[in-house]
Amino acid sequence: MTLLKDPPAGTERRGIGSVEVLAAVLILLVIFRGPLSGVVSGPRLQTWTTVFVSVLVQAVPFLVFGVLLSAVIAVFVPSSFWARALPRRPALAVPAASLAGVVLPGCECGSVPVAGSLIRRGVTPAAALAFLLAAPAINPIVLTATAVAFPGNPEMVLARAVASLAVAVLMGWLWLRLGRADWIRLPHRPHHDGASKGEAFWSAVRHDVVHAGGFLVLGAAAAATINVVVPESWLQTLASYPILSILALAVLAVLLSICSEADAFVAASLSQFSLTSRLVFLVVGPMVDLKLIAMQTGILGRAFAARFAPATFALAVLAGTLTGLVLL
Repeated sequence: MTLLKDPPAGTERRGIGSVEVLAAVLILLVIFRGPLSGVVSGPRLQTWTTVFVSVLVQAVPFLVFGVLLSAVIAVFVPSSFWARALPRRPALAVPAASLAGVVLPGCECGSVPVAGSLIRRGVTPAAALAFLLAAPAINPIVLTATAVAFPGNPEMVLARAVASLAVAVLMGWLWLRLGRADWIRLPHRPHHDGASKGEAFWSAVRHDVVHAGGFLVLGAAAAATINVVVPESWLQTLASYPILSILALAVLAVLLSICSEADAFVAASLSQFSLTSRLVFLVVGPMVDLKLIAMQTGILGRAFAARFAPATFALAVLAGTLTGLVLL
């Protein structure tokens, strides 16, 4: 009887991974670029391609920024720093982490890997999740873009900041009350015992880009499909009903998956809707959209995304509506 021997030290069995699959797809696209150009010549497919590419173009730079920052946190920032930087009481750490989003310009695509890295470094998940929600919604770049998009309604800037900050803090506190540690399943990162910090940094970057990038592509494809499938006439009809218009723009924010730095200009163009409806669009979008849900699934786990996304959506709609009724 032949016994199976362990592989020699320093080697490991490795199957076909996402990098190999991506390389194969790119090679096939180059080989069959002629026939494919004819297939996508239809107007609906051209629209799908345009939306798909635009979502990726908007999101990828911020995803890379978030991955780089995540790797810096994981490799160069000692765990003791977070114990000093955040209040020890989790209930106070949540608003502190939310306010940290004001000083860190970034998109939701970058905030997800950063939140995962914060949890790895010992930050209480409630505070990390509050930062995840606040950073893409209330940073200076987003608020400045909102002011430019709504020059005649400066109160939109204050309303967006207030409603988004409220959702981030309340969701953090809600996680403290009801959240469970086993709902978050961070993907396994390879260990780098004996490796230099530079090697560990670039290894973490490659790992997170490949892992999160695949889910970003899935989210962008879903958003592009929705843009092609949903008739624009439906929006015109829903705009005449106050409650339905709020829900319609909330759902539209999830489906369109627009980067938070650009969503204010889209909201401003939806002039047939009320200011409150458009505020809900701006509050929901950076916190719950298709690409964000896909990335949360990839980085924080399916059980987490299945619970966190619906709860955030409901609270964002409620906070946006109430804030709009008071300030707008």
